[in-house]
Amino acid sequence: MPPSAVAIVSPYDLSARYARRGETRWKGFLAHVTETCDPHTPSVITDVTTTKAAVHDTKALPGILANLDRRNLLSKEHFVDGGYLSVALKQQVAREHGVGLVGPIRAKSTRQSRKGNVFHRDAFAIDWDAKDVTCPQGKVSRRWTTPPSLAPYVNVGFSPDDCRQCPVKAACTRTDARKVSFLPRELYDIQSESRTEQQTQEWLSRYSLRAAIESTISEFVNGHGMRQCRYRSEQKAHVQHVLTAIAVNLERIGVRLPPTPARQPRNPTALQGFLDWQHIPRPRSWRVATHPAG
Repeated sequence: MPPSAVAIVSPYDLSARYARRGETRWKGFLAHVTETCDPHTPSVITDVTTTKAAVHDTKALPGILANLDRRNLLSKEHFVDGGYLSVALKQQVAREHGVGLVGPIRAKSTRQSRKGNVFHRDAFAIDWDAKDVTCPQGKVSRRWTTPPSLAPYVNVGFSPDDCRQCPVKAACTRTDARKVSFLPRELYDIQSESRTEQQTQEWLSRYSLRAAIESTISEFVNGHGMRQCRYRSEQKAHVQHVLTAIAVNLERIGVRLPPTPARQPRNPTALQGFLDWQHIPRPRSWRVATHPAG
């Protein structure tokens, strides 16, 4: 079977794609919604980007920021879900747009970190100038390489002779020699700083602003039937998404508008005043008097 990015899954719409997020599975497209989060003004949706369902969130974020930049709607900070964020993307957005991405950096997923063992990546001391790494037992790495790839990583390897004789080898690696991978220095510093910052209560309180977008997504889905595509093709589905966002904005702004003042009755004309003075009944509309019902 071909991958989801190219597999045709619908005989009615050849551009639809299959995707799965947790327990949710669907065929079609994906809508990325951006809104303001100023507590003193209504939350206004500023951008809706439509992509194929199989497109990863990190691939969609640069286009979203480019759309906002073109309309002069970029803010100093952009709160995103963890699925939109990577260390390299955080650096790229800050360099190109001057925007700080606020979101959780994914935690370590190595076997050592999952088991809570002390010999995870942070237990190794990195000497960037000498290009070597020292393990908790004092052994120095023998190999430092940066292979060409889309994701820049530094690969460090230790000598098998040092690892085989290590008394704590079972708690460190299951191979003949331990290998450690980490980001280049600039990205590594950003990663370490972000992971430390997101553990503080101040950062958690600030990031709680992003929770409002979840209610917006629920409003799209439950209030406007967003999960049912009314048109075929990605371009027409995008029109549906934009029209839905406009409807949501009108509802939100309408709630915050001041109430309409009561209309004052118009002063009667001289003829109307004379008819009332003579107690002569007059119809509410002159059309009724001109064209009486037969």
